[in-house]
Amino acid sequence: MTEVKKVTEPGETIGLLEKKRPEGNGTMADMGVSQAELVEPRGDAGRKLPQYLAALAATLGALAAGSMLGWSAPVMVKLTDPNDTSYDFDVSKTQGDWISSVINLGAAFICFPIGMVMDIIGRKKTMLLLVLPFTLGWLLITFGTSVGMLIAGRLITGIAGGAFCVTAPAYTSEIAQDSIRGTLGSYFQLMITIGILFAYVVGGYTSVFVFNILCTCIPIVFGLVFFFMPESPNFLVVKGRNDEAREALVRLRGQSYDVDSELNNLKYKHEESQRNKVSYLAAIQKKTALKAILICYALMLFQQLSGINAVIFNASQIFEDAGATIPPTIATIIIGVIQVIATFISSLVVDKLGRRILLLLSALVMCVCSTALGVYFFLSETHGSTADIVQAISWLPLVSLSVFIIAFSLGFGPIPWMMAGELCLIDIKAFVGSTAGTFNWLLSFTVTSTFNSLNAAIGAGQVFWMFAGIMLVGFIFIFFVVPETKGKSVDEIQVMLGAEPSSHRPEDKK
Repeated sequence: MTEVKKVTEPGETIGLLEKKRPEGNGTMADMGVSQAELVEPRGDAGRKLPQYLAALAATLGALAAGSMLGWSAPVMVKLTDPNDTSYDFDVSKTQGDWISSVINLGAAFICFPIGMVMDIIGRKKTMLLLVLPFTLGWLLITFGTSVGMLIAGRLITGIAGGAFCVTAPAYTSEIAQDSIRGTLGSYFQLMITIGILFAYVVGGYTSVFVFNILCTCIPIVFGLVFFFMPESPNFLVVKGRNDEAREALVRLRGQSYDVDSELNNLKYKHEESQRNKVSYLAAIQKKTALKAILICYALMLFQQLSGINAVIFNASQIFEDAGATIPPTIATIIIGVIQVIATFISSLVVDKLGRRILLLLSALVMCVCSTALGVYFFLSETHGSTADIVQAISWLPLVSLSVFIIAFSLGFGPIPWMMAGELCLIDIKAFVGSTAGTFNWLLSFTVTSTFNSLNAAIGAGQVFWMFAGIMLVGFIFIFFVVPETKGKSVDEIQVMLGAEPSSHRPEDKK
């Protein structure tokens, strides 16, 4: 038997089971290697700074995606103005709606195939290749000579942005130690919100041409920075490139870290998964896989049906109704600042408070805020905006809007994207992450394109009450179904999803 040492607590070691184990002993490792899991010494030694830098470099792609998402808010107001000279052609309101929303279709289209691509060529190469469509899309938008070119450019940037929504969370979850996995995972949503704020500020106070040029530079800067980051050690082990995996771990953890112990664990789990390999169909039919898929899809559903788009669409009206003499441009910037600050706070506390408590708090507060907004709009529609009862609560929509955005940014903004990386094993992770991303973008397109019609059909108050009801259901679902994954290893998470505890853990034999 070959024995290696694994540090568990300072000064304590235990024997690690030999790499070759008897066939047929089912364990959590049989189910595959988790991209979210890099088994580490329990003392949690090792340098954290290289991991933070790698995660920030990876999520510069999310910054590019955020600028793409925020682009339409300051730009479409200008383009649909008959007197605007940003382009040599006119843009109608209907065409503007298509230009704004077509990114959702591009993102939905790419989410599934990009999962397979990153499993074939790697996370790093996939993200670097995405610089090309991002740059091409922005060039089409910048130098467009027709509405068709703008739509094509937005579609292509949507494809690149949607791909980053799958690849960046997967990469950051794979390079992180358990103790900071949640923090690094939340960087994705943080950079998205910073990109949106960048679009609100720069797009509101520069020409469309200058704004487009700056947006074009962001993915290029990402490519230059991320080029020097290591590939995921987990992916390298799966591909049999163990020397490169060891080198990547040294770069991410430092020379003093017990790299060989972690590398042996990764190799061991991969070998076990290969010896006990099951068909893909069988993998997704396991009880743990089905529960993970249910949770991932449900969180995406509740995120998009939370009413976040409805709140943002009504932001200018809410500011106006509250008696705030704030120009629309400033109002959108205020919203962007609130999102960034709240998401940053979430990144600081997600590994301390946990995912579950933040999701529960987020759902409950958004439910209350949506109810309050529904009351305000219902009374305004019923009695008129000048009625005494409406004037008496003119402060309510502004407060509800601000608290709603804070609650969303703390929980339902960042956490659904990181859960696929934590709940799913490697044999189904690409499938679940990509299809959940597709589902999310299609829901976003549906909500965005139908909100105005729904608002006109049943009234703004009733729409917000509907969103409040959905978040109440979301709160109940999270309370009874979603496990807490804070600081948990892949085996521990799988047990919480219903798997049998392993009776042959590596620590059991010496």
